Amino acid sequence: MSTQFETGHAKNVVNFKTLIDKLNHFGTTYNPPKDTLKIPHLNTIVIKARAELANVINKNSDFNVAIANRALAFQDLQSLSTRLVNTLKITDAPPQRIDDARGFIRKLQGKRASKIVEHTDPNTPAPKTISASQQSYDQQVQHFMGLIAVLRSEVSYKPNEVELKIEALVAKQNELMEKNDAVSVAHSSVSNARNERNQTFYANNNGLVDIAMEVKDYVKGAYGVKSVQFKEISGIRFKKEKP
Repeated sequence: MSTQFETGHAKNVVNFKTLIDKLNHFGTTYNPPKDTLKIPHLNTIVIKARAELANVINKNSDFNVAIANRALAFQDLQSLSTRLVNTLKITDAPPQRIDDARGFIRKLQGKRASKIVEHTDPNTPAPKTISASQQSYDQQVQHFMGLIAVLRSEVSYKPNEVELKIEALVAKQNELMEKNDAVSVAHSSVSNARNERNQTFYANNNGLVDIAMEVKDYVKGAYGVKSVQFKEISGIRFKKEKP
């Protein structure tokens, strides 16, 4: 799987491990007074950073799978709803009831999921917010529930087609709600994973980047700015990426 959207964070991890490898070659002369700069603690940081980076990637993939599953569940909603209204028209339903059903069709057509651009590629980062998309799908579910209520109120609505029966429509409604809720849950998981990663990588004073900067400062002070040791690590770059 490509992890292009995580390359900035991944580069920090790779560089941090390179820094540790360089320090190991310094031997016992690398002896900082702070435990947070000692190699055992640095190894703990890199292990945790790798795990959290992988967790973000996995949670992001789960989010995009949920997006794809929702799109599949909703893709036939408008065509199904049109069939329902056409079926209602051949019952004994009064004109007003048919108009009510048509009203929900118009609302469904006005809140199509296709109006919201969503990524289903597992390598695409989940957006910071899904509020506009979620609202669109929430409204579609509500409109479909309204249409079902209209059909249920018409005693002469008794289709022979299994997929048009009230029981099947309620099951469809539940599926739509389940798939829509799954997207919200998956997005929350991505957000939490990002927050945990950012804390490990970029927290002030004790994050990976700040610790790496402290290590450089220690080496500069302990060995000298013109020392071979400092020259070996001075070019290892670290950057605080945007959350």
